[in-house]
Amino acid sequence: MITVRLVQSARRNQTAGWALLGAGALLALMLPWLVYPPIAVDILAWALFAMSIDILFGYAGMLSFGHAAFWGVSAYATGLAAIELGVPFPLAILVGAVSAALVAVPIGLVAVRTHGIYFTMVTLAFAQLIYYIANRWSSLTGGENGLQGIPRDFVGLEWSDPFVYYHAALLIVAIGFWVAWRSVNSPTGQVLVALRANPARVRALGFSVERYRVFAFVLSAFLAGIAGGVYAIGHRMVTLQDLYWTTSGEGIAMAVLGGTATLFGSIVGAALLVLLEDFLATSGIEATGSVTGAVFVLILLFFRGGIWGAVSAALARLRGTSQDDVLERPPPTGPAVPPSNAAEEATTQGSDVK
Repeated sequence: MITVRLVQSARRNQTAGWALLGAGALLALMLPWLVYPPIAVDILAWALFAMSIDILFGYAGMLSFGHAAFWGVSAYATGLAAIELGVPFPLAILVGAVSAALVAVPIGLVAVRTHGIYFTMVTLAFAQLIYYIANRWSSLTGGENGLQGIPRDFVGLEWSDPFVYYHAALLIVAIGFWVAWRSVNSPTGQVLVALRANPARVRALGFSVERYRVFAFVLSAFLAGIAGGVYAIGHRMVTLQDLYWTTSGEGIAMAVLGGTATLFGSIVGAALLVLLEDFLATSGIEATGSVTGAVFVLILLFFRGGIWGAVSAALARLRGTSQDDVLERPPPTGPAVPPSNAAEEATTQGSDVK
């Protein structure tokens, strides 16, 4: 009886997951008809950026205030590759993402040796250093003027129509979503979750804590780089604001609003903040920061796990699967055994990073 109910529960969850994925894909395809196409592109870019932060913060337990560096470095590298080298914009975005990952390697090697607030401050310091370099190196970055007129050339055509560019950006961002999902649902992702809970136990099981943290840091930077490149091509310009620490803060807010350690909650948080800021700007409301801050506080008060987490918990209560499973499970007959740790599960499955 217990096995039957567990199988039925798994099938319901799988069906619900595929239905949700289909609804999300349909909504993504319809988005430029529902909102202004450049705003739709912004939602895609910010969603992937928030997801990259969620991988590092929600899964690995490391809060970075320096992700603006990877977003901005990729944006500048993408713009320079498109302007100076004339490469197609998908290849320019890849150049930007790889550049962000390369910059993240030395920063990660230093930052992962610290913990908690010290990790946050180290990443912030590196981000501000890169901001200062970009400001002073005006011959390359354009200084305060930034880079203007970034082309959208691809297969000999100019993709100037934002509606057409949105669908190209959707494909690129969807690949980034898949990379993020595959990473956190792999044995490596299980080790990252265990690192957040108990690094000492992970080390005792034979895993290199620093190596996994650097991997999570570089992967997060690579995804942030894809987002920054998509954003730069979408706006056809890059400014110093893309490197400023407030960009990191906005991405963190989106990840927290949607729900950390949920991955796709970042999409909800990004859509909410981008649409809210656009509505406030078009309405002529000057206190945009105050309104968005108030919404942020209210959501955290009433949805402690974020919007995605709260909706998931409500759906689970409606299905009643977890309660039914507990009621049907017989009481233990032997000594209590602590629940298995994610790192121990990863040990049995193997890891592609170790």
